[in-house]
Amino acid sequence: MTAVAANPERHGRKGALAAVLMLLSLPALLALTEAVSFYATNRSNGTIVSAGIEREYLLYVPRSYDPARPTPLVISLHGGAMWPAAQMEIDRWNRAAEAHGFLLVYPSGESGRGPRAWRAGAERGPLRDVAYISELIDTLRVSYNIDSTRVYANGLSNGGGMAFKLACTLSDRIAAVGMVGTAIFLPWSGCTDQRPVPMILFHGTADRAALYKGGTSWVAQGVFPSIPGWTARYAKRNRCEPAAVERKIAPDVTRIVYQRCADSASVVLYRIEDGGHTWPGGKPIPEWFVGRTTNSIDATAVMWNFFQRHPFGDALTTSRYP
Repeated sequence: MTAVAANPERHGRKGALAAVLMLLSLPALLALTEAVSFYATNRSNGTIVSAGIEREYLLYVPRSYDPARPTPLVISLHGGAMWPAAQMEIDRWNRAAEAHGFLLVYPSGESGRGPRAWRAGAERGPLRDVAYISELIDTLRVSYNIDSTRVYANGLSNGGGMAFKLACTLSDRIAAVGMVGTAIFLPWSGCTDQRPVPMILFHGTADRAALYKGGTSWVAQGVFPSIPGWTARYAKRNRCEPAAVERKIAPDVTRIVYQRCADSASVVLYRIEDGGHTWPGGKPIPEWFVGRTTNSIDATAVMWNFFQRHPFGDALTTSRYP
């Protein structure tokens, strides 16, 4: 009888111990589950080797893609310390790709010993990131029918700075560029290509990372240029008329257009009043960190309309990089 009576007690102690161990291990299990979920959601789906380094990218092919039809390609570049899937969530280009039937790729900056970023400054030596983007276009052309006259690049923050660099150094392949909350460090001396490249920009006046009026901020050691002044200079480079046309299109959005540019390479700036370091109309990032995200304008939709009006009539179809 004693032995029989003791078994339930031992089983009870074992059950209680198992429950405690399960509770103690729950945070680790949740962390593991979250890690697996994060990896599944944020992993890239393609790689190429460029300059001896494996580079990742995330490709989106719309359901309407027709291999028999030349299809535009949009390249969307993430900000510093971000990654392709994060850019995909913020800019929501996938919805536009599905609606309009273009190919979409999110390349990844190098990670190395620090966070992923684009070397969009004036570093000496080979332009590795530029070569990588050019080689990525070549790689995608092997498997997809890409319209070489409609290859576009855009980016957020550091990715916007990289889009500017592509306009300056890969203008024989990129038809037009778009920039949001751009962190610009490439000096004009590094803008070596002669072809005027159409450009559309979106920038918040309350951007605390890449200051609208220029100056230093917490994100980098360099000095940011004044966005209005920098845009006017780019318009001058594109040989536009010096006087811009301003129009308020929403209570917090003003459109500034430089017209009659060489080769129809127009330059357009959307000024977002009290806008933060954010993607207008995109997924909001915590306001305490980056500021306000406006929904008065959809930067992705407006950018795509701009791209559609600016094909590259004489695009070269081969890379300048081996």
